Amino acid sequence: TLSPEMLVIADAEKPVAVAGVMGGEYSGIMDDTTTVVFESACFDGTSVRTTAKKLGMRTDASSRYEKGLDPNNCKPAIERAFELVELLGAGEVLRETIDVYCTEKKPVHVAFEPAKINAFLGTEIPEADMREYLTRLGFTFAGTDVVAPTFRIDIESMADIAEEVARIFGYNNIPVRALAGEAKAKLTPAQQFERKISRTMAALGYSEIMTYSFISPKYFDKINLPQTSGLRQTVTITNPLGEDTSVMRTTILPSLCEVLARNFNFRNAEALLFELGNEYLPDADQTKLPEEPVRLSIGAYGERMDFFALKGAVEELLDVLGVTDYETEPAGADCGFDEVCAFHPGRTAVLSKDGKAFAILGELHPAVCENYGIETRAYAAKLLVPELLELAVTNKIYQPLPKFPAITRDISIVCDEEIPAAHLEKAIRGAVGKTLESVQLFDVYQGKQITAGKKSVSYSIAMRSHDGTLTDEQAESSMKRVLKALAALGAELRM
Repeated sequence: TLSPEMLVIADAEKPVAVAGVMGGEYSGIMDDTTTVVFESACFDGTSVRTTAKKLGMRTDASSRYEKGLDPNNCKPAIERAFELVELLGAGEVLRETIDVYCTEKKPVHVAFEPAKINAFLGTEIPEADMREYLTRLGFTFAGTDVVAPTFRIDIESMADIAEEVARIFGYNNIPVRALAGEAKAKLTPAQQFERKISRTMAALGYSEIMTYSFISPKYFDKINLPQTSGLRQTVTITNPLGEDTSVMRTTILPSLCEVLARNFNFRNAEALLFELGNEYLPDADQTKLPEEPVRLSIGAYGERMDFFALKGAVEELLDVLGVTDYETEPAGADCGFDEVCAFHPGRTAVLSKDGKAFAILGELHPAVCENYGIETRAYAAKLLVPELLELAVTNKIYQPLPKFPAITRDISIVCDEEIPAAHLEKAIRGAVGKTLESVQLFDVYQGKQITAGKKSVSYSIAMRSHDGTLTDEQAESSMKRVLKALAALGAELRM
């Protein structure tokens, strides 16, 4: 294989050809030509293409050489030319050829695997037919290999052999079938759960936000986080953009407060926001990658917003997710959330189930609002998404319509104002048992008719049996158990 350099014949000042691209005038046949030198050469395809492009000369020769030709055909070609000269009487061959072939091109051997070819094509072609097809195309066989002719520079692997078989067999004869191992993309259960959270919050009127995962260490001071809190142990960024983005957040609450403050400073009358984001909790000795649990943060302020509006939104979300039978307690220092210091001490609740807290919600501490420049009451909540996924009941169970009527009893009790209504409701549910259908709080009263430090709480209790109609005696028996359970909490029937 020769490089297409400028070939010079007879006269050094008169170049006569660009090898592989164009022959020259002085290399042609003249009127006085008596002796002709035959050259059969195979030029490097890449070099021919580059030369032709630089010279702006695309010829029939260059278009063939640049695709790559078989150098083993050079000798048969020139021998055929000699034969034609003698047969046509056009001249006399005086001497033999001079062969300059540095490295002979060897034919490509590919393993012949009929079973794999059929599996690849989705056919059932007999091995004998495959051998016949390949033989007709100039292929030979050596043991377990099929040998491609040297002019077939495109043959490299089993797939190329399969293509040759398919061409002769006929593409139209290959049956149509679905691809093996068809991939079907779908959301994981966790992704579906998070999407349900986003859609529910949007339906409740909240706007989704996205904040940076890296924050300033000063943010912990702005939410009144104690110096001893484990949340101050952070992953430090090696090449931060600045001090305000130098550590990975271990709590999502400061990011939410920043957005609330920005909206307030932009004079937005109200803001209802939520974010699904990650927290980054480092390993104790920071030898492993940090955990990255997903958290839901909810923040709001405005004329229509108060503690109960936020609590109602959280309860609606939990109802949609299928999280039920949880307990609501006032948040204390040992509630399980280090961020409790960022909330108002008397207007914050923690939601838990089976003794494990999964959410905290309430009014932000006035000092925190002052740190962020929020000159109004603001409310926030944080929910642990992985824990919610474990508690959620995703399969809905439908109950048949009741066959028997329900019995409803209303009860008003007087108790200490510090007793949470949730404790009273829990006692009622435990006392009534299986026949309980619903407990509805419909009134809370404190005034002149109630002793100071006390409150009147009224519930509507619905009872129903699926085995038959409840009698008045059964209903009264249940109510007596209710009064006894409430009395254990210090509550008594209001007269």
